[in-house]
Amino acid sequence: MIGWVGRVAAWLVIFSVAVVLAVAVLVPRLAGATPYTILTGSMRPDLPPGTLVVIKPVGISDVGIGDVITYQLQSGKPTVVTHRVTAVSQSLRGETTFTTQGDANNAPDNKAVKPVQVKGKLWYSVPYLGYVNNAITGKERDTTMIVVVSGLLVYSAFMLTGSLRDRLRKPRKHVSSDAS
Repeated sequence: MIGWVGRVAAWLVIFSVAVVLAVAVLVPRLAGATPYTILTGSMRPDLPPGTLVVIKPVGISDVGIGDVITYQLQSGKPTVVTHRVTAVSQSLRGETTFTTQGDANNAPDNKAVKPVQVKGKLWYSVPYLGYVNNAITGKERDTTMIVVVSGLLVYSAFMLTGSLRDRLRKPRKHVSSDAS
C-alpha cells in the first residue's frame, strides 16, 4: 500500500512540476508571449505582488478600456509597468494614447501611454509563480529547466524500470487442469 501511495505522490509531483514549467516557460515562448512578475501592490486584489502575468503582443486597436496592459515607462527602456487601461484618447493628429491606472491606486498614472510603449495585453496570470520567475532569471532559468527536466526523465525511467523489474520477478500463477 505504501509503495502505491508513494508512486502516486511521485507522479503527482512530476505532473505538477511539468505543469508549472509549461505555464511559466513553455506556453509563453511558443505563443510569442512574455512572462513578467507583479512587484508592487498597485494591481491588488486581482494581481497581487508575486503574480506571474503572461503578456501577449496585440494590435493597438485590440486594446480597450478595462484591459490590463504592460508598457515601457520610457520607450526603448527595459522598465515596464502592468496597469489597467482607463481611457483611450485620440489627438487631433490621430495619435492614440492610453490612460492607465493601477487597480489599487487612487489616481491615474501621470503620463499617457503611447502605442510604441505597449508590450502587450494580459493573456493569463498565475498567483505566486512570479516569485519563482524572479528567483530564476536568464541563464539560470535555462540551466534550471534542463536540470529539472533531466531529473524528471531520470526519475520516471527509474520508476518505469523498477515497475518492469517487479513484474518480471512476480511468480506467475499457472492454472492446472486435472481432468479425470
